[in-house]
Amino acid sequence: MSVVKKTMPAEKEASVTLPWTRMAEGGLVPRGGTAASVRTGAWRTGQMPVLDLEACIHCLRCWIWCPDSAVLLDGEKVSGIDYDHCKGCGICAQVCPPKVHAIQMVAEEVEG
Repeated sequence: MSVVKKTMPAEKEASVTLPWTRMAEGGLVPRGGTAASVRTGAWRTGQMPVLDLEACIHCLRCWIWCPDSAVLLDGEKVSGIDYDHCKGCGICAQVCPPKVHAIQMVAEEVEG
């Protein structure tokens, strides 16, 4: 019966043999804040909300329910959609009052 010796890559071996005081700390958040500085809308679902400001009654339901804080306000009025953060989930269109229907979900054109 032959014995096969498994070897680790050098970087893995070093991380195992280092004393804990010299290992890099993991799971750290380097600074506090929000995702406001991170553009996450690039992986939208393929649908995007289009807001009709003339139809909007500024009930703020879309702003309250948006999980990405992508509905923009100007004071107490809806002013637009931040497509850098919108994921295209459609919640804003679903909660918009049916008689108003100021937000429509449309297929997003992909640049290519």
